[in-house]
Amino acid sequence: MTNRPVLIYDGDCAFCTASVRFAERWIGVRARVTPWQLADLPALGTTAERADREVLWIEHGRVYGGAQAAARLLVAAGGPWRALGHALRVPPLRWAAHGLYRLVAANRHRLPGGTPACSLPAARR
Repeated sequence: MTNRPVLIYDGDCAFCTASVRFAERWIGVRARVTPWQLADLPALGTTAERADREVLWIEHGRVYGGAQAAARLLVAAGGPWRALGHALRVPPLRWAAHGLYRLVAANRHRLPGGTPACSLPAARR
């Protein structure tokens, strides 16, 4: 565990990597950013199965995944992003963000920058 938040993403997925690089450049990620393949996941309180399925935000010993990880990233970024991040944490925007995240995750290999390596196994869709 660490005092600084940690953003975990799929380093084998070109779409995920491009998305994280975009966030670092344009949003400002105030966290340690690392691909799950290089992270000590048990020490962070999560598993490879979960990290392979969704982006993770780990803060104060809690693990947030998917759309809620993105919301936490936005809150931590501050400025105008903070309000959007807070909005994505409450229903009904929370539900919509979750659905959109799942749709994107299931189709990330079809999106710009995606490759066949980005495909989730069928059991995880």
